[in-house]
Amino acid sequence: MAIHKNLGNPPLVIARGGFSGLFPDSSSAAFQFATFTSLPDVVLWCDVQLTKDGVGICAPDLRLDNYTSIAQVMQNKDKLYLVNGIPTRGWFTVDFTLNELSLVFLTQGIYSRSEKFDNIYPIQTVEDVANLKPPGLWLNIQHDAFFTQHNLSMRNYVLSLSRRVVINHLSSPEVGFLRSIVKRFNLNITKLVFRFLEANVIELSTNETYGSLSNNFTFIKTFASGILIPKSYIWPLDASNYLQPHTSIVSDAHKAGLEVFVSDFYNDVPLSYNYSYDPVTEYLNFVDYVDFSVDGVLSDFPVTPSATIGKLQSFSLRIMDLNKPLPTIIELSTVATSSFSCQNMLDSDFSFCIADCFSGLGKNAAPQVNLSVISKNGASGDYPGCTDLAYQNAILDGADVIDCPVQISKDGIPFCLGSINLYDSTTVAQSSYSNRSQIIPQIKAGNGIFTFSLAWSEIQNLTPVISNPYSKFELIRNPKFRNSGKFLTLSDFLALAKNTSSLSGVLISIENAAYLIEKEGLPVTDKVLDVLSKAGYDDPTSKKVMIESTNSSVLMKFRDKNNYELVYRIEEDIQDAQDAALKEIKDFANSVVISKASVFPESSSFLIGVTNVVPKLQSHGLSVYVETFSNEFVSQAWDFFSDSTVEINSYVMGANISGVITEFPLTSARYKRNRCLGNISSLPPYMSPAQPGGLMQLISPAALPPAEPPNPVLTASDVEEGPLPSNTAIAPVPGGGAAAVPPGPPNGLPKIGASIFLSNLAMLITILLLL
Repeated sequence: MAIHKNLGNPPLVIARGGFSGLFPDSSSAAFQFATFTSLPDVVLWCDVQLTKDGVGICAPDLRLDNYTSIAQVMQNKDKLYLVNGIPTRGWFTVDFTLNELSLVFLTQGIYSRSEKFDNIYPIQTVEDVANLKPPGLWLNIQHDAFFTQHNLSMRNYVLSLSRRVVINHLSSPEVGFLRSIVKRFNLNITKLVFRFLEANVIELSTNETYGSLSNNFTFIKTFASGILIPKSYIWPLDASNYLQPHTSIVSDAHKAGLEVFVSDFYNDVPLSYNYSYDPVTEYLNFVDYVDFSVDGVLSDFPVTPSATIGKLQSFSLRIMDLNKPLPTIIELSTVATSSFSCQNMLDSDFSFCIADCFSGLGKNAAPQVNLSVISKNGASGDYPGCTDLAYQNAILDGADVIDCPVQISKDGIPFCLGSINLYDSTTVAQSSYSNRSQIIPQIKAGNGIFTFSLAWSEIQNLTPVISNPYSKFELIRNPKFRNSGKFLTLSDFLALAKNTSSLSGVLISIENAAYLIEKEGLPVTDKVLDVLSKAGYDDPTSKKVMIESTNSSVLMKFRDKNNYELVYRIEEDIQDAQDAALKEIKDFANSVVISKASVFPESSSFLIGVTNVVPKLQSHGLSVYVETFSNEFVSQAWDFFSDSTVEINSYVMGANISGVITEFPLTSARYKRNRCLGNISSLPPYMSPAQPGGLMQLISPAALPPAEPPNPVLTASDVEEGPLPSNTAIAPVPGGGAAAVPPGPPNGLPKIGASIFLSNLAMLITILLLL
């Protein structure tokens, strides 16, 4: 159980404009989706604007042009007004009646998000949202002074509304507005919250900066019971986007009797590098930090803080024998876990429990699902791949298996590196070895400086480079360590793993073996066998050894090692596999690695269904590992809500895979320990897997992405290949040979199947389709 270091209750999840990270802000779909996918006590946030006829609507800004179709519907009706003293042009709510706005539809106002749900949902009034009967309703009044200038009284509006609607929280950045209403509200029903803007902005009614007001909580307490602050007020960032030490603002506010709510949480914007693009890690730093916990978070993606925080659940329990203790495991209606703390109430008929998914979760918490977490070049999302730092941190992050993609040097030393081409992971192009570039089409199109062109003594002095696969989206990985660490020989890698008790095994990947043997005279498979034997891994009591390759001929070399797990990697995306191909694979492999798209195919980043590849492989006795999992939100389908944990959960709970291959082992290792997985028959909604194809059903036919050609079916001929060439068959060609080598098998494709763990989200999809 997490002990919450705030004013007594688990932090609230406040859904800004509903689930506005996916659907248009303040749309009916956004509000309903938020209530279904979040904690039971989720609070719906509405930015209140007033229309020309004084009706309150929910819209994120005074101007409607960024968030609706008004510019197309009401052409040439934009106006220029002063907003907080700044000339601002746009289509303002005060210029249109609610009836006129009935012709306008909501759109996604943040252009990096999907536009596929635009022009479907009409503008919602505040009472429309209240009629949804949400667990909590939060109204934010951002521009009272502006409406006053246009002869509209926000004060009169909210006072009148409060007689018909329960307003749980009412916030504003204007001191004057809150002071004008504080005596008119029942503060036991409605909490008034002072919203802080950026520290250097001046609050007009006091003529003080918000930074200055943050030092005067005694004054704020006279008209508010809480504060809403940007997250930078708690965890400031330096110029390089790394966290600085936290401030004392949370504890200072709590000492003054003020609740602390925090804004600016988005899954789909670059986070501090300290969070490794993992939004759950960021939330934990606010709700489960050792020194403090805030009272609520304002999020565009409420599913993520819901899973982070967990659930507060009350329930009735009749104790028939008061001398018997309470059960140690209690199943709630939507959450079950083996880690509850229950308090017997005085009447013995009522108990209450807190169940947390990630909050309060220690690194030694027991796994809740059977899932192998396998690193991809170590913790290569945070450090240069295959370096000592990447491997050490993969171990600290909780990886079960660390991997070594074996390359071989000119002098026959096997070592770990993610690519045979040194351009991909080192600064070799800027070194004195830049003249060793060559073209070897059997390995890679274009120029390369290959590992077998340099001796190990030369390679180990090269500077590593961190991988940045999403740099075109300006998503850069851990720049402070972009050139840190040193490369390891296979022998050093095996020694590190053997001396680490937390690891269950190692994965050794071998590619380009035929070329290396035939053209370079480098018997890489024999070298690997020799190093493994010398390191003591032939001992059946040693750690598990997994040998991976896209070539059956490589795996056949290891078939006599009964204690090794042989892993066949299907390189291409597939939609299905013929039985003959699966029988062929079973002859030389124990397990298979497939791509994410071979499980859940996509179109324009929307899941279009689920294949039967996983159950087919498993029916032939093959374990299934899926690659590659990354934390960057652009690597994930929209269906996963820009949350790497949601993606992992969907593959584990929705497709029953055996393991994940990941560049960020911490995210997957934490996921498998999450207590909300304690009973998969009663998963809470925020831990339900995505419904493949569900979001596609909500897209209007005109906006549907074009159909993409199907992926291929894996056939036996894709798998079959001859044995590796003999070590002495052909003498090495100086500088590398260019003779044609039969290409590796093509591999791959997925087929729509029904053997998926049905998500609870299917019910909501049906509801939204009826809107």
